[in-house]
Amino acid sequence: MNFKPVITKVENLAIQSIPNDKRNRRRSGRGRKKIFENYLSSSDVSTGLKRGELIQGPLRINPKNYHEAFLPSPDGSRDIFIDGIISRNRALNGDVVVVKLLPKEKWKVIIPEGCDSETNAVAQSDVLGEVNNVNFEDLPTHNKVKVLETSPDVIIEEQYDDSLDENDNGTSAKIVLDGSVGEINFSPSEKAAGFSGIQPVDKSGTRMQTSRQAKPSDMVVNDSRIHPVLQKTGKVVYIVEKKHSRAVTGFIKPLSDKNSELYNEFFMFSPVDHRVPRILIPSEDCPKDIMARPADYGSVLFICRIVDWRDDSNFADGHLTKSLGQAGEIEPETEGILIEYDVDFSDFPEEVLECLPKSLPWTIPKKELQKRKDLRNECIFTIDPATARDLDDAVSCCKLPDGNFEVGVHVADVSYFVHEGTALDMIASKRATSVYLVQKVIPMLPRLLCEELCSLNPMQDKLTFSVIWKLTPEGKILSQWHGRTIIRSCVKLSYNHAQSIIEDPEKIFSPDELPSVSPDHSIREIKTAVINLDNIAKHLRRQRFDGGALRLDQSKIAFTLDSESGMPQGCYIYEYKDSNKLIEEFMLLANMAVAHRIHRSFPEQALLRRHPPPQTKMLDNLTAFFEQLGIELDFSTAGTLHKSLDKTTGDDQYSFARKEVLTHMCSRPMQMALYYCTGVHYDEALFHHYALNVPLYTHFTSPIRRYADIIVHRLLAATLDSVQQIGLDKSDVQKQADHCNAKKSASKKVQELSADLFFSVFVKECGPLESEAMVMGVLDQSFDVLVVRYGIQKRIYCNGLPLQGFTFRKVGKNPELRLMWEPETLDQKPICQVIAIFELVEIVLKSDNAALKYSAILKKPTETPGKDIGTMRNAAETK
Repeated sequence: MNFKPVITKVENLAIQSIPNDKRNRRRSGRGRKKIFENYLSSSDVSTGLKRGELIQGPLRINPKNYHEAFLPSPDGSRDIFIDGIISRNRALNGDVVVVKLLPKEKWKVIIPEGCDSETNAVAQSDVLGEVNNVNFEDLPTHNKVKVLETSPDVIIEEQYDDSLDENDNGTSAKIVLDGSVGEINFSPSEKAAGFSGIQPVDKSGTRMQTSRQAKPSDMVVNDSRIHPVLQKTGKVVYIVEKKHSRAVTGFIKPLSDKNSELYNEFFMFSPVDHRVPRILIPSEDCPKDIMARPADYGSVLFICRIVDWRDDSNFADGHLTKSLGQAGEIEPETEGILIEYDVDFSDFPEEVLECLPKSLPWTIPKKELQKRKDLRNECIFTIDPATARDLDDAVSCCKLPDGNFEVGVHVADVSYFVHEGTALDMIASKRATSVYLVQKVIPMLPRLLCEELCSLNPMQDKLTFSVIWKLTPEGKILSQWHGRTIIRSCVKLSYNHAQSIIEDPEKIFSPDELPSVSPDHSIREIKTAVINLDNIAKHLRRQRFDGGALRLDQSKIAFTLDSESGMPQGCYIYEYKDSNKLIEEFMLLANMAVAHRIHRSFPEQALLRRHPPPQTKMLDNLTAFFEQLGIELDFSTAGTLHKSLDKTTGDDQYSFARKEVLTHMCSRPMQMALYYCTGVHYDEALFHHYALNVPLYTHFTSPIRRYADIIVHRLLAATLDSVQQIGLDKSDVQKQADHCNAKKSASKKVQELSADLFFSVFVKECGPLESEAMVMGVLDQSFDVLVVRYGIQKRIYCNGLPLQGFTFRKVGKNPELRLMWEPETLDQKPICQVIAIFELVEIVLKSDNAALKYSAILKKPTETPGKDIGTMRNAAETK
């Protein structure tokens, strides 16, 4: 394999596979002492799982502390803690592993105090476990640990550190301000509030770290109100499935020890992702001139693939597979993201393209016309993002003589072209989803299908599956029909086009204000249909939320790109408008209708989508936290949560930001929505979709970009043909469901990383950027904010600010930082600024020297802040 050149005069290199015996010889001088335990045999694992002695699940490694890993506990209690790399036994993030619990005396004692954001990306480790028949004082002192609360990354369809104070029993504490030392006496009220004393600011800018495990002598729990709980700990004994791709981006450099026998044999690869170990790379893999010009390669990104990780080495073995280019540039970074998350972005192979129609332009065969209901004369149209090219679905609405409406959802019949068992079907099932990046789409299917044959382009005959209802003006279903159809969309509307119609129903649109419209239909006819659909959708939406549905809207960032360079020119928060809601309501209605249809016909093989309820104990913790803040949110059901969140809304900026922060917090306990096969999950109570509050749900409306929808189409086709039995085995359906879940999760992460990449470049090119931000969490030396203008979260470190000093305390259980800003002149007094949750602050986003890194810096207030913000805050909270 050849490297592509990345900088001037860098030679192309051929990768040579080094046999294991040669690698072993080269590394024989390292000593053979084992570091990792041998894995159990598969038979021992099977026996242990059956007996309940072992636990299987996906491994999650804390991205902010790679020594910490977690495994979901089968009983839904606090996650099992895997402490350190040795206990992880060479498993990587996402791998399905088998864990053996350590003896109870080695479990961790948790002193739960508040909510932590230090390990926010670690899932579910704040689900409290039960302490049964264990005396806290009987446990070894080193196991008495205060663990910082954590929360999961979540997918929903469609933090603060709390360290034990060392000074809160004293009556005075030493203060360091600009190097001078003095004493300060605390008032009784300050001592009662947990005032921790002013901390010095490291003028070098070095970030001071709080110890994550207190000294044993500090871990004695004297407060009778604190109820310690146990967290199970374990070790990995077997890797069931290596879900991690083993491909990582990073940098290469010579080994640090020049006297080592390995110095001329290997180079060190340092992954960007710290959850992945450092990797030894054979020198044959590396550029030939790297030793002569190491500085030239210091910022060049490479892809490395782990091929082995021996039990006697802290380092994995790997091979360089590709040089990507300069770190920080969009295309190399994007390619690295795709490879790391195992997204296939290669060209479709010839055997796949052979499955596509040869005769182009393709026309619908007469035989197929006879099998379908002909809707080509109906006023049917698409509403999509302006840049969309894969148009999966279209809608129609016709008023009936009796005052009711015939409403249709028409979805591209992709299964007509993707035949089961073909090379095209195999690659679609493997990719499972299209992946949407900021600048492009990685399609699940060849573009001939995505953008031409299947896409419901205007004024072209297309094959579809349709769900057609007779609805009252209030959205009550009087009847419904499912079937194969042929449609001819009369216009491709964007969401903005539809929104313009909704916002101004009386406006007379000229032809140049809308896209080209079929001569068979008038603009007035289309406008009437959009308005009627919007009216019905508003009823449907109101009924859904009255019936107990939940939607947690979190801001999403969008970009405007330079048409030539592809660089971000601007960014904004994407606004979810009535036109988006219109399409959402009818897609939900169609998905629910098809879910019931296929489950009724094929109760053993139906592919549906469920959303488990949130983690109960995480909700309990969050409820208690909100109570401390005086916030009343009802978590008893999805519907009560939605309604109580709605009560927090207001028209001012403070209310908007506060709801955003609350939404982020409420999202943490939520679990992923999942595809599943109904024949595998026998308890129908598990079928329920929590957020939608419906018993059955599936995905039917996006078969161009989701393979799960293609399976659903095949099931629907079988019901329409009155097929009694189908060739799908329930275990195969579940296996594909699991694969779709994994690919959907990876796709979401890639999409987020793509947005992060472009925003980092935007800050570098267009920054510094100023914005208001709301405090989300307070730690003892830093705090987290939600940047309102851009919808991003950042951490601000006190040691990076021009402060005389800062103090951390608790008001009740609510954390608070008090910042003392340096005066600009000797005759000025220091400005005191209080940082507490839900406070609005002014921040600046500035690019760092490192590639793709930027920092949030708190702006110095011009005077002691709080009056205007406090007035705004009090007004919002009394609404």
